[in-house]
Amino acid sequence: MSSESRTPNGGAKPYSGYYNRPRPLEKSPLTEVGPGTAGGEYLRRFWHPFLLASELADLPVAVRLLGEDLVVFRDSDGKLGVLDEYCPHRRASLVLGRNEECGLRCLYHGWKFDVEGNVVEMTSEPAESGFAGKVKHKAYPVREAAGLVWTYMGPAETMPEFEQPSFAPTGTERVSILKIKVAANWAQITEGQIDSAHSSSLHSSDMVPARVDGAKATDQNWLRPSTDRAPRFQVQRTSFGFRYAAIRRPIMNANTHDYIRTTVFVAPFISLIPPNNVHNVTTVLAPIDDANTDFYFIAWNGEDRPGVDQESWRKFNRAQPGIDLDENFRNKRTRDNNYLQDRREMKLGNFTGIAGIPNQDIAMWETMGRTGISDRTKERLGASDIAVVEFRRLMVEAARQMRDSGVALGRTEPHIPQAKISSYEGIVPKTTDWRTLGVAPEELALRDTQDRVA
Repeated sequence: MSSESRTPNGGAKPYSGYYNRPRPLEKSPLTEVGPGTAGGEYLRRFWHPFLLASELADLPVAVRLLGEDLVVFRDSDGKLGVLDEYCPHRRASLVLGRNEECGLRCLYHGWKFDVEGNVVEMTSEPAESGFAGKVKHKAYPVREAAGLVWTYMGPAETMPEFEQPSFAPTGTERVSILKIKVAANWAQITEGQIDSAHSSSLHSSDMVPARVDGAKATDQNWLRPSTDRAPRFQVQRTSFGFRYAAIRRPIMNANTHDYIRTTVFVAPFISLIPPNNVHNVTTVLAPIDDANTDFYFIAWNGEDRPGVDQESWRKFNRAQPGIDLDENFRNKRTRDNNYLQDRREMKLGNFTGIAGIPNQDIAMWETMGRTGISDRTKERLGASDIAVVEFRRLMVEAARQMRDSGVALGRTEPHIPQAKISSYEGIVPKTTDWRTLGVAPEELALRDTQDRVA
């Protein structure tokens, strides 16, 4: 609060709105995703998921990712291509183009491009001119895995090998994905995903305390073995981001045990949420631009978890295309209709009146101001925000390090494969070191080596 808005004895003046009026937001590497920005250049050192594989058939698809307009297509040989949406000739959109004979042809003058951006035909120019060989259209490499289409938008000479994501470690998992377009910056969405404290309030009607031995999933809600709404938090940095623990009192054996939920942030856009007895859970983000994000909420099976089919997953979360979402994955619950909030249900005991766990989150993310980017200068953070503070510090450091030295956090050696990274939840004896829970032997061995060197 501004000193102008306080009385001489330190108290707040009444009607001090003038002194708390909005100020122009400064650009931050935390929220910028466009080419040439510190944040955008860091993000471009990773493979990004940007489309459901099911969205891509025979027709070209328009995609906006990291502030760039792209067109995605599968050619007649089945190869995937990601190109600049706009033809290099006169900038007509290639989304309207003809997908034929191993290439995408612009309607305007018939220029045709293959998946690598080569001009394979230039019907409007004399063949003897050699002009086609002098033009190279912007193209990015692409992969398909775990039900998603991925691309790498950074320098070709520093492109990392594509690896299986943490939610499909073997490539044989049953992966169920819902997608929603969110009118908010990717960073404030991530901050919601790594904030374990909010679930005890915002999701309290869907994550219900019960006398169970661990988190359980039913057709109606998720059960949790604790009534503790103010957990203790601890954070541990890692080579790939950080993990942190929310430590709560369990309903049973509270004197001798803790209920621990560890969330893992895998920089820059994956958050592994603590699992339940049916499925593992993660969120994956694809920044569209500074103020909009494609949000993927993912469940998958494991050795001791059967998983859930995709339609049931979308139905439980109130995110079914054609019912809750339009054909472009835009939510029918919006700020304009108060996210279809049911005040009658609230009077009857539902905490938010908003159906679906992700919709409750989205209502918070999208209403943090009017620009899609929250004004963090007006926040009042507390002890429960430790993971949010760590995320901001880490990502700003990562962007500046990338700018100053060319080194990208999460890309350095020794590297822990994403397939070896997981979250955790469970009731354990108070003497348990939470930093070992759900951690792969490879990471524990690396940590032991680093401790010995230190």
